[in-house]
Amino acid sequence: LKAVSSSWDVGILDGLSGWMSSVEDVPADTIARRFRYDVALVSALKDLEEDLMEGLREHGLDDSSVTGFNVTIKESCDGMGDVSEKHGGGPAVPEKAVRFSFTIMSVAAQVEAEDGEGSTAAPVVIFHEMKPNSELSCKPLCLMFVDESDHETLTAILGPVVAERNAMQESRLILSLGGLPRSFRFHFRSSGYDEKMVREMEGLEASGSTYICTLCDSTRAEASHNMVLHAITRSHQENLERYELWRTNPFAESADELRDRVKGVSAKPFMETQPTLDALHCDIGNATEFYKIFQDEIGEMHARGADSAPSREERRRWRAALDKQLRKKLKLKPVMRMNGNYARRLMTDEAVEVVCELVRSEERQQALRELMALYLQMKPVWRSTWPARECPDQLCRYSFNSQRFAELLSTT
Repeated sequence: LKAVSSSWDVGILDGLSGWMSSVEDVPADTIARRFRYDVALVSALKDLEEDLMEGLREHGLDDSSVTGFNVTIKESCDGMGDVSEKHGGGPAVPEKAVRFSFTIMSVAAQVEAEDGEGSTAAPVVIFHEMKPNSELSCKPLCLMFVDESDHETLTAILGPVVAERNAMQESRLILSLGGLPRSFRFHFRSSGYDEKMVREMEGLEASGSTYICTLCDSTRAEASHNMVLHAITRSHQENLERYELWRTNPFAESADELRDRVKGVSAKPFMETQPTLDALHCDIGNATEFYKIFQDEIGEMHARGADSAPSREERRRWRAALDKQLRKKLKLKPVMRMNGNYARRLMTDEAVEVVCELVRSEERQQALRELMALYLQMKPVWRSTWPARECPDQLCRYSFNSQRFAELLSTT
């Protein structure tokens, strides 16, 4: 690999010192440890050797017709929170950690076409990771004692990882499997990032920004007016170009004009991420909105004029009424910040019925019930690993349901 050491017998590396210093022998004074990326991938593929050979046999592929393999890798990176040891003595210094890991999602065999003219047929998938979210299939590559908000240290440690990854994208790996040397090509998909980490990696402003979306250029105000027509428009390449505009300000604009031009890009994008939203945060985001809707319905916001905003005291009263009702009827204790468990229990038909007891208008009750019913029909699509296989009916109706959902929200 270009700019990567050719020796392959390397173990755990010091994340800050590069390839020359292994940290297996002595307890090293370092904040980061990692495997070299290509060595880790080889190790993961060797673990799958039996599965791959089995896959070749199942599809009746003989060695002479297989020209190589395409491997799809899912990359993930997330903060692990506070990992400091609690011994009671001394000041409470939070020790944050970040883990970068990868999962082999699928391996496809590249097969020569029947006509024998050197052309290749469509790749045949010989291995599919059936539990891609299991900790057993998720291989750690790099562990670091860093706060995920510390952009400088994070990029310094992950810089070599990105360099190795880029080198591997442009080359092939020759590895002995089943007694024969085989050629592997790697395709990396960085989809295991939450919103905070995507913003960090792609150089976007933090999540309180007016540019609320990591997938498009929408601002908060625009998003609240348009609930239906959205498209994924941001890309890593565009973010890099916008960073250059931000850095050089070629049109000599004011800070506000420049910020509007670059749509919230304010640091150099560091690693390409796939535009995705993880299922947990989808649940949490939706539940947060529904929690607000429930309060507005209890306070009959729809009957107010656009210019009469409720006082803070009124809002507090509505929230207290909602919390009291949920606690009494569902044993659901109020939380300071929305979490997955609370979201799952709030987003049920049962919860809507309980809230409807506090809503006077029959029409509004029906609207709430329909909203929740639509939500529960859509939810399996983003919650399942294989939507087309596990919930084909909901997948077919998803587009229609989401449009009806948006229509209800904007008109009722």
